Amino acid sequence: MKRTLPTGIEQQIMDDLTTANQAFNTIYPGESVARQPVHTVYGGAQLFKAETIQKMGKSALKAFETYATDFTVLAKAFELEVGQRLASQVYEKVKEKLETEAVEDFRIDFEDGYGNRPDDEEDTTAEFAAIQVAKAMEEGILSPFIGIRIKPFTEELKERGVRTLDIFLSTLLEKTDGKLPENFVVTLPKVQIPEQVSALVKLFHAIEDSANLSPNSLKMEIMVETPQSIIGPNGTNPLLEMIRAAEGRCTGAHFGTYDYTAGSNITARYQEMNHPVCDFAHFTMKAALAETGVFLSDGATNVMPVGPHRGDNLSEEQQKENTEVVHRAWKLQYSHICHSLYKGIYQGWDLHPAQVPVRYTAVYAFFLESYEQAATRLKNFVEKAAQATLVGDVFDDAATGQGLLNYFLKAMNCGAISEEQVLETGLTLEEIQSRSFVKILEGRSG
Repeated sequence: MKRTLPTGIEQQIMDDLTTANQAFNTIYPGESVARQPVHTVYGGAQLFKAETIQKMGKSALKAFETYATDFTVLAKAFELEVGQRLASQVYEKVKEKLETEAVEDFRIDFEDGYGNRPDDEEDTTAEFAAIQVAKAMEEGILSPFIGIRIKPFTEELKERGVRTLDIFLSTLLEKTDGKLPENFVVTLPKVQIPEQVSALVKLFHAIEDSANLSPNSLKMEIMVETPQSIIGPNGTNPLLEMIRAAEGRCTGAHFGTYDYTAGSNITARYQEMNHPVCDFAHFTMKAALAETGVFLSDGATNVMPVGPHRGDNLSEEQQKENTEVVHRAWKLQYSHICHSLYKGIYQGWDLHPAQVPVRYTAVYAFFLESYEQAATRLKNFVEKAAQATLVGDVFDDAATGQGLLNYFLKAMNCGAISEEQVLETGLTLEEIQSRSFVKILEGRSG
């Protein structure tokens, strides 16, 4: 057939395009296949001991059993608009989770949860916390994810942040013969400029060399807590530049609700996770970090589900008042978590053991109430390959097919659905784990 392109021009254009495409794919490698915890529990470093995580799990279970005595109470407390069977299923899953792995991720906090203390006191706390982590490692009682939050690398606190990091890691590695806990991460708060991230990376390199750790053993999370983290001094979003400054070590970007709203001049009464300024920040974070493999996390509800009356011999009236207070706080947190899930943010902070049952209730209800419809839609879509499918009153296209796949990935990741339930879609686990609907269709058509 007749062609117009001069000899060699097409190949040169294709070569240039290959170079550009590969550079783009390096920056945007796609979503991570690693497990993402559904929450991060923060606790002051001064309170951390080897058994802290286990005790927190027991306290979470006790709160659940006290204030959600059965699935009907749970459904009423959260105003779950689900059927009896589904409410019962959510209840049993939450109970089992609290009995087996209540805390997925714990962060030993040397920042807001610890405060500014004399240097010798923070030195001692850093050393003691590291010893306790080593003890918990030996006893096998750490959470699946663990880490510390140091002070920010601002001009005022940078030296304190570095010193705490050094003492903690030096002590921990000495006690464990050079071993880090599984999924260990250092959280850097209030990041404002990429140079703060670069500084932590340089410290990681130095510690790894000194302690004979494998390269890239140390990972970090950054915290987005100021408006300047969303819109930088040149009027653009600096988040991707911050992630690139981490040189592949950044696993997550966590949103700090209350610092961010305060920095946006929101009064205390309206500093909530579902405030529109938070929504703007969340959507900006999602757009900036999509397909980078960095997990996003929302903040925490700061109303604690704690009744006003303490003790074992409470009157019926006191127990009733406690239940009302706890359920009111539970409902608020539940609405915040659902708002985050709706926006596609699948992780958040918990600050108190009694908040943990709410986390799992919200996450499991969110995914389980959509399971049957999602399974039917995905099965029909796959069976007809790339052809559009009409199920009920919802019309699927190729992009929705990927959205359905995302649902199953997230639902399985958090434990809301089992592997057997995934297989009911007609897909294999290998196909689901490919994370690409296009690849699944290509594989089946091939």
